[in-house]
Parts: sequence; C-alpha cells; structure tokens
Amino acid sequence: MRIATYNVNGIRAAIKKGFDNWLASSNIDVICLQEIKANANQFDHSLFAKNGYNLYINSAEKAGYSGVAIFSKIIPNHIELGCGVNEIDVEGRIIRLDFDSFSVMSIYFPSGTNPLRQSYKMDFLEMFFNYIEVLKKTIPNLIISGDFNICHQSIDIHNPERNKNTSGFLPEERSWLTKFLNSGFVDSFRHLNKTPHNYSWWTYRANARSRNLGWRIDYNMISETLLPKLNNASILSEVKHSDHCPVTLEIDG
Repeated sequence: MRIATYNVNGIRAAIKKGFDNWLASSNIDVICLQEIKANANQFDHSLFAKNGYNLYINSAEKAGYSGVAIFSKIIPNHIELGCGVNEIDVEGRIIRLDFDSFSVMSIYFPSGTNPLRQSYKMDFLEMFFNYIEVLKKTIPNLIISGDFNICHQSIDIHNPERNKNTSGFLPEERSWLTKFLNSGFVDSFRHLNKTPHNYSWWTYRANARSRNLGWRIDYNMISETLLPKLNNASILSEVKHSDHCPVTLEIDG
C-alpha cells in the first residue's frame, strides 16, 4: 500500500497546476492533504472519483483557511473528524480514517507566524501529544501524516545555524518532536534515508527551491508496531503544485 502526505497550499490552486492529473498517475492508495483552504462543496468530487478516490474532508470554520483531507481508494471502517479539542477542531487540523489493520491521520500543525500564533503552536503540541497518548491505547497501529511545521534535526534544514531561533526549528519544538518519537513513533523517511539535503518545503523567495534551500517539515510518522511492514519512503521533490512536495511511504497492507 502506498500512502502519501502533501500540503497543497490550496486544493483549487493545486488543481490549476495539474494536481489531479498527477494523482491519477501516481499509484497512491491513500493521500493525506493539508492546507486545503476549501470546504467540501468547493471540491469537484468527480475529478477524483473517476480515478477511484473517496474524499473525506475536515475544513476549518474560517473560510479559505487551513483544513485537511484524505483521499482513499480503500473504504475505511470509520472516519473521525477532529480530535474533540475545540481549540484544534475549529481550525480543521485533524482527520483520521480507520482501516482493518491500521489507521491513517492527516494533520496540519500550526506555524508560529507571530508571538501569539507561536504560543498557540506550543499549546497545540501538548494538546496533540496528550490526545495521541490516549488514542494509541485503543488504536495502536497509527500512521500520522502531515505538515508538522517542525524540522527535527540539523540535517533537516538547509541552514541550521541561521535558523536556530526561527519558528519551526526552535529548541523547544525540536525537543517536543523528540518526545513524540520516543513515545512510540518512527520517522519513516529518516529511518530509511540518512542522507542530507532532502527537504519537503521551500520558501517562494530567492529561488529557494531551484537552489534546494529547504526544510523537511512533512512527515509520515508510523507506530513502532508497523515498522516490520515498512518497505519504502521517499520525498517527491520534483512534484510542484505547491511550496511543499509529497512525501510517501509504502507498507504491507
């Protein structure tokens, strides 16, 4: 089974850049989307249904903001919108599909664009951690896919020294990600690929993408229980419908 995560930075804008055609030829079974910036009735479901995808959407209450979705060729046993924490759910940041042997979550972590949002981001991290600690007791085989808006290690960012005081690479954010991994999760891409210069997001400024001056902030995190089923993981940096790119993993279904 091939699973992907992709922050599309607006699903309608991505479609104008050929996202639907790319997905049709991608051989992806389940794709987790973030920052869709649309509600369910703004999607052309037929555009994806013709290629076998069922669309599951959790939009933010605020129009044109945030939002997550999962497109799946496999019908889930259960669909969970949000996490039951109002401060998170009003922004449309979490959706989960439960299948027979594992669950897939699409998640969009907030960015710290200003001090107020950075404070919210840190609160979000603790709320999410507590939520997962409870959830994994009943759903142990989790795949948490999405834009975490955090680079974990120096290898994950093009200029760690310059960005050490920048939101997304702050010591407290990185420490949280270490705590999250130590709680029973595996960074699927880094587990299989130890090489530098692999990024999933590039600013639109200063030709950053063409110069590969990026950040690796998009992850497919898997429960340690799923590690024996992990076959492959990759970053599709050549795919360009957004300032992010897709990140994939392949597991035995």
